[in-house]
Amino acid sequence: MKQRYLLCLLLCGVMLYYQVPRLALNGEGLISVYSGMWLILALCAAAGNLSGILYSPKKRKTAAGKKGQSYKRMHDYQ
Repeated sequence: MKQRYLLCLLLCGVMLYYQVPRLALNGEGLISVYSGMWLILALCAAAGNLSGILYSPKKRKTAAGKKGQSYKRMHDYQ
């Protein structure tokens, strides 16, 4: 699951890397509104993926999966 978050975070970074120099935040009218909204959306997507990485629940090991523990097989011959 963390690999998907990491991949999406990297893709957000690539999108920002290519698009930020092309954004016209100083423009007039709808051009600057579009640029600002696109930047906010990209940053929200990056923040969501980063929080998914940081706050994902840890996997717990089960009793049978721990190293050093052995168990006996029970056979029932009837």
